[in-house]
Amino acid sequence: MVGLSGNWARVPQRGLEENMATGVETGGTNFYRAEFLRREKDLAGSHQPWVRNLRNKAMDRFTKVGFPTSRQEEWKYTNIAPILKPLFRPAVPGSCGLPPQALSSLPFRGLSEMTMVFVNGYYCPELSSIKPFFDGVKVSSLADPLKTEAVFLEPYLARFASYQDHAFVALNTAFMEDGAWVRVPKNTTVEKPIHLLFLSTASGEATVSYPRNLIVVGENSRVTIVESYCGLENEVYLTNAVTEIIAGENAVIEHYKLEWEDAKAFHLETVQVQQGRQSQVTSYSVALGGALVRNEVNDVLDGEGAGCALYGLYLVDGQRFVDNHTKIDHVKPHTTSRELYKGALDGKGRAVFNGQIVVHPSASGTDAKQTNKNLLLSREASVNSKPQLEISNNDVKCTHGSTIGQLDAEALFYLRSRGIEREEARRLLTYAFASEIVRSMSVGSVRESLDRMVRMDLPGETGLSGTL
Repeated sequence: MVGLSGNWARVPQRGLEENMATGVETGGTNFYRAEFLRREKDLAGSHQPWVRNLRNKAMDRFTKVGFPTSRQEEWKYTNIAPILKPLFRPAVPGSCGLPPQALSSLPFRGLSEMTMVFVNGYYCPELSSIKPFFDGVKVSSLADPLKTEAVFLEPYLARFASYQDHAFVALNTAFMEDGAWVRVPKNTTVEKPIHLLFLSTASGEATVSYPRNLIVVGENSRVTIVESYCGLENEVYLTNAVTEIIAGENAVIEHYKLEWEDAKAFHLETVQVQQGRQSQVTSYSVALGGALVRNEVNDVLDGEGAGCALYGLYLVDGQRFVDNHTKIDHVKPHTTSRELYKGALDGKGRAVFNGQIVVHPSASGTDAKQTNKNLLLSREASVNSKPQLEISNNDVKCTHGSTIGQLDAEALFYLRSRGIEREEARRLLTYAFASEIVRSMSVGSVRESLDRMVRMDLPGETGLSGTL
């Protein structure tokens, strides 16, 4: 564990726990359970016994475990007290009402010809541009099969993203009603990326949306999925999302998660990946907005020869907080994983990286590499980085590492000696640090859009000016 000085690092743990316990008592489990009981019968698919049973089990589990506190190792450095203070009421369907021009100013517009738009967690067909698919490819709102074709969802939905020990996954499972349902049959290639665009709007009160995405890709198939999350107004809201990705034998999946929520918003998502034999999954997680953000990516390599690559980029300034948790389970022999997460922090920005690689006894021949790099641009920015290896097999090749540092003083001096102003020099060096992740993206529209955003949103306007 690496901890750096800063206001966040000095907050007494006892104070955090007391604040969080108060939040749980006054605005937590009882309120959300009451909202669930009020809306349960109206949720999509409530007439399906297995759906209703699943929701009730998830709510019962949430009621039992409650919200996490800093006493739990996985949440030790994430103070969720700000999320517990407002009483977030579930957003309701029918709140779309946005004209098409509302999308014109969004940073993630135009990423793909195939775009599904969700407003406050519900599918908005009038803003979407999904063309008919052939060869059995299914791309639709999750609410539709929950109502009419739930038999196709039952083998997969909530089978991999466990709600047993995760309060926010349990809440999502209890309230899940809409999101994206993507099914790619075997021996099929989807040529163009499928873009899932989630928008949150101001509604006059604090609301929460529960997007639930289910992506099932058959053997020998290939698809690219882009999830993006944006806010349209600077309001307080909560996005609590879960995405389950199932990769069949020899399947190839690229998944992009792009987060640019409003400055007052809270965002949590769990991405759960289950991989079959010889499948390959590449995952990108990019966090550029939000007051408190937690991204979890869990990948289970459950087929011999499966491989994954996880990339992450987080740019944090002001008093924002970003927490990245990853876990890669090497279950079967000869599996491979590569992981690179990079963060740049300015102001009083705070971040957590907790990356865990688990090699099971049956996973001989595992090849795993994990790296986390952090760049601190101010003396008050702080980050806790915790790379972990748990190895239960001797026939493996595993490495991990973490670095935390500042801009290279010699490189900064070199740029200034060439007539470049200090702030511009700092931004150039920070961009060079961050752009490694962006450049590795294979989807041109995503790469170009993020490149513009990174240039625009780079921390470093104030930072260490005058101290180097």
